[in-house]
Amino acid sequence: MVAHPGEPGAPRAARRLNEPRPVEVEALDGRPVTIGTIPVATVREEWRVNERWWTDRPLRRRYFDTALETGENVVVFLDELEGRWYRQRA
Repeated sequence: MVAHPGEPGAPRAARRLNEPRPVEVEALDGRPVTIGTIPVATVREEWRVNERWWTDRPLRRRYFDTALETGENVVVFLDELEGRWYRQRA
């Protein structure tokens, strides 16, 4: 049975899956060398996304699939229009 939206235990709001989150990245020659405070061991893959260029909200991102020195795999991207870095689940 599904709870009524006004009842306790009902979800308060829908949230987007895989929402990008801002992250601190130190880059050298445009490639991440630290994510947060953790050094990047290797950049496994890199790609660009250039979409909606014909609209008033274009999207230009440079993605990096990285492996950190801790062994964690992290995908980050640089929003090339804002100049800000984001972390996103792979």
